[in-house]
Amino acid sequence: MIEYRDVYKAFDVPVLSGVSFTVETGETLAILGPSGTGKSVLLKTTIGLIVPDAGDVFIDGQSVFAADANQLQTLRRKAGYVFQNAALFDSMNVFENVAYGLPEGALKKLGRREVTRRVARSLEEVNLDPSVVLTKLPAELSGGMRKRVGLARAIVGEPQILLYDEPVTGLDPVNAVAVDRLITDIAERTHVTSIVVTHDVEGALSISDRVSLLEGGKLRFLGTPDEFRRSADPLVRAFADRQAAVEAALAGSARSSRMADAKTPVLP
Repeated sequence: MIEYRDVYKAFDVPVLSGVSFTVETGETLAILGPSGTGKSVLLKTTIGLIVPDAGDVFIDGQSVFAADANQLQTLRRKAGYVFQNAALFDSMNVFENVAYGLPEGALKKLGRREVTRRVARSLEEVNLDPSVVLTKLPAELSGGMRKRVGLARAIVGEPQILLYDEPVTGLDPVNAVAVDRLITDIAERTHVTSIVVTHDVEGALSISDRVSLLEGGKLRFLGTPDEFRRSADPLVRAFADRQAAVEAALAGSARSSRMADAKTPVLP
């Protein structure tokens, strides 16, 4: 279980303003919200990649920010992180990139044969053929393949938690749906706890047990996909319904125009 408890963070201006909620073990939770509202910042606090100004995060009852170095390392081993742009090492081939997701010293401890077996299995789980991609460099892969390699690296260590930061950003609709299916398949097969930060609303609603919406650094909504679709909250409706989003954007433009007109001086 992951618990965010009254998390605050500011970078010159407030980004997170007292966010609190719990993600149950084995649950898939999507985090939606406008750009710049702190979604990725919140995700990074989960394993201490960003330190909040106040508040804490607990993983299975253990505080992330009261943990000493050894305890924090243990907590981080429980999690796999899928970065927005895959974050592969350009100078490493696919084998080396995926193996990097194993604990430090794995090659010496497990031996190359076992590491190769684990890397190949992880690639197969994300629908990549090891015999085709193992020796390729990231530059030789398509965007969709790089995303899959990043996901393989995240799961190779058999984590209990998977953290996804914009996993389908930059992908065409076909590859985006394929990645969403992988997220669902992995969750169903391994019962891993998953948190998915995304702007892809339909994808989020299709893969999650619950959906959250951050706005202005605060938790605006938390509920099931059906509750999200039925919500009367104007912002939630704007995310769930394209027509409502258009209406909200037009209303915002109209307000801005009226404010600009009101400030325009009348010349004699």
